[in-house]
Amino acid sequence: MYDIIIVGGGTAGLSAAIYGVRAGKRVLVLEQKNYGGQIINSPEVENYPGIKKISGFEFATGLYEQATGLGAEFELGRVIRIEEDGEKKRVVTEEKEYEAKTVILATGAKNRPLGVEREEQFIGAGVSYCATCDGAFFRNREVAVVGGGNTALEDAIFLSGYCSKVYVIHRRDEFRGEEKLAEALRKKENVEFVLNAVVTELKGDTSLEGIIVKNVITGEQTEKAVSGLFVAIGQMPDNNAFTNLIAVDEKGYIQAAEDCRTETPGVFTAGDCRTKAVRQLATAASDGAVAGLAACEYIG
Repeated sequence: MYDIIIVGGGTAGLSAAIYGVRAGKRVLVLEQKNYGGQIINSPEVENYPGIKKISGFEFATGLYEQATGLGAEFELGRVIRIEEDGEKKRVVTEEKEYEAKTVILATGAKNRPLGVEREEQFIGAGVSYCATCDGAFFRNREVAVVGGGNTALEDAIFLSGYCSKVYVIHRRDEFRGEEKLAEALRKKENVEFVLNAVVTELKGDTSLEGIIVKNVITGEQTEKAVSGLFVAIGQMPDNNAFTNLIAVDEKGYIQAAEDCRTETPGVFTAGDCRTKAVRQLATAASDGAVAGLAACEYIG
C-alpha cells in the first residue's frame, strides 16, 4: 500500500514526489517510457528561475535523482486504468497492480507533430514546439511558425523580437486566433504570412536549413531558407484511461483549478495534462508541489 502513486515521471510528477517523500509518505512514480517528460529533448533551458542555463536532460536527471535519493520509488509501466476500491485506489498497469491512498495524475501533454518526414530527427536541431523555450537561440536568423491559433500568433510575436524574419504558415486563409494578435503581426516588418499553405519537407543534413512549403490551392511549392521551425498546432493530452474517475474538457485536459484537485476525492492532477493557461517548466514544478502537498493533507 502506497500513500501516493504518481502517474507520470515528468517535471510535475517528480516535483510532486519530492514533496510527498519529504512529508514522510511512501511514494511511487509510474512512468511509461523514461523520466523527464518533454523537457528532456530540449538542448538548453534558460527560463527556469534560479538556473541560468542547463540542458533538458541534465535538468530532468537532477530532478529524478533528487526524488529517488529522498526515497521515492520509480517504476516503468503504462497505466491502463485506475479503479476505486472503497477509500483505496487500485492502479493497474499492463503487468502489475498497485494500491494507494491517493493518486496524482501528471501525464503531461504531447505536442501535436506536423507528421513530416525527418521531423523527429530535427527536434533540438531546428525543430521546436516551444518558442518561449528556444526562440532566443535563433536570434537574428530566419524562422517559421506553423499554426493558426493564438499560440502560433503569440509565438510569432515573441520570435519577431529576436529573429530577422518570421514566416507564419497556416493551411487556411484566415487565422483561428484572435484578430488583435494577427493585426499586431501585420504591423511588423519582419513578419510574413504564408496562407493556404502546408510544410511538406524539411531540408538539411544534421540541422534544419530550410523547408518546402506547398500552396494547398495551386499546388505550387516554394523553399524557405529557415534555420528554425516552430510547430504550434496544438497539444494532445492522453487521459482517456482515467475518464471513469475524473472529468476532462472537450480537448481531453483534466478539469482542475490551481489547487490541482479533481472532482474525485483522493485524486489530484499536476502539469500540462490539466486545464490551465500557461504550460511551462516552472508551472509544472509548481503544480507538482501543490498536488503533492494536497495529497499529503488528504491522507492526514
